[in-house]
Amino acid sequence: MKYSKQREIILETLKQNMIHPTADQVYALLHEKNPNISLATVYRNLNQLADMNIIRKVTGLDNATRFDHNTHKHHHFVCSKCHKVYDIPYNIAPDLSAQIEAQTSVKIESCDITFRGVCPDCMTKN
Repeated sequence: MKYSKQREIILETLKQNMIHPTADQVYALLHEKNPNISLATVYRNLNQLADMNIIRKVTGLDNATRFDHNTHKHHHFVCSKCHKVYDIPYNIAPDLSAQIEAQTSVKIESCDITFRGVCPDCMTKN
């Protein structure tokens, strides 16, 4: 992939906003400082970065496709009040897939685990 200044600032914005933003959210964050960037450019570059495994496209957390700069194995937590998305370390249950394979006749190729509940910020607000 050829170097692109726009792709670089999109990736940096994603790294600075660890909320697993949607493309629209990335665009809104970028547009403040870079009014010439288009929504189509943001979508195209996010999809290219995901296709090259530089970032991860995350679906199934809610109705939107979100983007995650963390490509290491990890789980997610979604707050049911503020809808923020947090990373949960993979090492909490590292052998879960192996246990499932050992107890069943399936071969697991990938696994996405999402926990839902209330985050610490929302708990302190109530």
